[in-house]
Amino acid sequence: MPEEKPGYDDTPIIPGQTWKVHDKNRPQPRVVTPGTASTQDKAGAPPSDAIVLFDGKDLSKWTGKDGKAEWKVENGYMEVVPKAGSIRTKEQFGDGQLHVEFAAPSVVKGDSQGRGNSGVFLMGIYEVQVLDCYQNPTYPDGTTAAIYGQWPPLVNACRKPGEWQTYDIIWVGPRFEGEKLIRPAHLTVIQNGIVVHHDKMLIGPTTHRAVQPYKAHPPVGPLELQDHGDLVRFRNIWYRPLKDYDEA
Repeated sequence: MPEEKPGYDDTPIIPGQTWKVHDKNRPQPRVVTPGTASTQDKAGAPPSDAIVLFDGKDLSKWTGKDGKAEWKVENGYMEVVPKAGSIRTKEQFGDGQLHVEFAAPSVVKGDSQGRGNSGVFLMGIYEVQVLDCYQNPTYPDGTTAAIYGQWPPLVNACRKPGEWQTYDIIWVGPRFEGEKLIRPAHLTVIQNGIVVHHDKMLIGPTTHRAVQPYKAHPPVGPLELQDHGDLVRFRNIWYRPLKDYDEA
């Protein structure tokens, strides 16, 4: 005889859900094998269900301003080639968990926004700032890990120039009905193991020296990495779509 499922069938319905408290018929969470942590010398391995966007070998999953992504790839990382333009993934994504590792140039040049500048653009629209803000002050809503032009990070969690850093980002995109916004986007960012944004609401697309309202767009978009003219490096980029987020 099959073993009885653990749980109950005589408990009340959880408000806002279709399941009972401790419902024995509720589906079990699916199994995902965790990856391994990165070190300064070596990138880690992604979780078993991740979509690997860059594994250190080539840019076959990316496009550039003229079609082909023209950034340099060597030693397991990609590096911005100034004036080659920003690059975008061929695949498009909506709600998800994103892991990105980056390193600002070890040779320090410039200050404020002119030092190790790049950006991670979710859906190609919403930027989490990449910058070298180790002992380098700038305007707060443009510092490393800022939701650019909107929200400074809770703390400055930067490592020294040249050291590998991590962003782990939980992204829930905006919801539209036709042209009407029904729910703004929300973002959680963990930098180098430190929470720097927790479920922060975005006021609209990010931009420089302006405020932009939401404008209806598709529920998915590409991940974009910015060419801002600095030799920023990236490695170990992967994404886990959060399917059925609203129903989970």
